[in-house]
Amino acid sequence: MLKTSDQPVTITTIKHANAKVMSPSTAIRARGLGKEIDDWRILLNLNFEIPRGAYVAILGANGAGKSTLLKILATLLPASTGQLELFGMPVRNNTIRLRSNIGLIGHNSMLYRDLSARENLIFFARLYDHAAPVQRVDELLQYVGLHHRADDPVKTLSRGMLQRIAIARALVHDPDLLLADEPFTGLDAPSCKLLQELLSHQHAAGKTIMLVNHDIRQSLELAERIIVLRKGKIIIDEPSVNLEAESILEGIST
Repeated sequence: MLKTSDQPVTITTIKHANAKVMSPSTAIRARGLGKEIDDWRILLNLNFEIPRGAYVAILGANGAGKSTLLKILATLLPASTGQLELFGMPVRNNTIRLRSNIGLIGHNSMLYRDLSARENLIFFARLYDHAAPVQRVDELLQYVGLHHRADDPVKTLSRGMLQRIAIARALVHDPDLLLADEPFTGLDAPSCKLLQELLSHQHAAGKTIMLVNHDIRQSLELAERIIVLRKGKIIIDEPSVNLEAESILEGIST
């Protein structure tokens, strides 16, 4: 049970109407992963494995390749070289099936501004062919503490509220993998704290979380593992307990 407003709320998982991707112990396996656009080499020979249920933060300076990597993991952008598996399935030729097991939270809320929060979430639930879209949406609105604003157009909501609805959108089909691209950007302190709690709650529920973030200290507190990119290469891949903010900053800045 998670306290997101003036009273604790809880969420009940509803099984998706369609069969979900089987989830072995490894959520992500990358081998020799690279990305080039024209003559620009964005990612170079990335090799890593992420176990199911891990909470990983991806850090790096602007232009290091963090968001590009997340887009590749989200199956929105193909890799130029190497192999990528999600939950034991090669991404190539399985993109559509794998997307049923991925939730994406980005800079943009990906919501329709003139629709209400409820209308947006029901729309996305039906896109995923959810068996009980209205019930699922009601539960999610309770979960993110915005049931009282459910019927307001999302254009009237604050940045923090939009991000909470964006999390609900990302969870509507109950994915096993959550990808978050700098979700704390532009949030005030209370909204930031609440978003941290929501992500931590999902991690505790067994979700695999990949968080792109620019805040080193926050990432060390939230994530179990840190991957640092510099000029498209992995320079650090360690448990967060083994790292200090100063050493990460030095690696990023070198």
